[in-house]
Amino acid sequence: MRLLLIEDDDRIAGPLTEGLGRYGFTVDHVRTGAAGLADRAAAPDLVLLDLGLPDMDGLDVCRSLRARSTVPIIMITARGEEADRVVGLELGADDYLAKPFGVRELIARIRAVTRRAGAPAYAPTGPVDVPQTQQQAASAQVLGRLTINRRTREVHLAGGQVALTPREFDLLAFLAKDPGTVYSRQQIMDAVWDPHFFGPTKTLDAHVAALRRKLGDPCWITTARGVGFRLTVPGDHTAAEASG
Repeated sequence: MRLLLIEDDDRIAGPLTEGLGRYGFTVDHVRTGAAGLADRAAAPDLVLLDLGLPDMDGLDVCRSLRARSTVPIIMITARGEEADRVVGLELGADDYLAKPFGVRELIARIRAVTRRAGAPAYAPTGPVDVPQTQQQAASAQVLGRLTINRRTREVHLAGGQVALTPREFDLLAFLAKDPGTVYSRQQIMDAVWDPHFFGPTKTLDAHVAALRRKLGDPCWITTARGVGFRLTVPGDHTAAEASG
């Protein structure tokens, strides 16, 4: 499947092109709206369009593309406001993905858009886009009052179910692989988000804060200053001492 990426920031375009290539996509990259609108020898199957281009607004590029073609368009941009999403969709974009995002999420959007467009569903030829934390043993893991069931993706604390978002569950399950072990921020981002994640690592801090709040005790996830995070069982002094 051939994609046209219209993105002026090489720090994003390079890793994104590499990441998509790992899944079997062919990516043509241009840096300006004008280049994206120029006649191209090989018409793309889908366009990935940034809004913040140096020569023209990405919304104008979307309008021009849609006026002459039915090619699916996914906007990828740092503009996350509802007004931008609404305008983009009204101008003919098929989907809107706000930064930060990971390659796995983008591929899921590509597959959904191509299905809606009536094209054959694209099956990635590279790594399967399922987080490793979902592929682990199905049996429930019990850590003090906390129970994590990877098969059902459910978490219970003192018998009551804890409502977690999919990403919060993946984060908790990853840290729980080896309680007490300090995982670096990069290890966590690579495993729970994506090795090709485009966005600030403060996203991790926000999810850790949400988990601490939902688990009712910040001691469940402790910070190793300058390194990363570890999962500990509150009151388990042995685990705490062993983890340093």
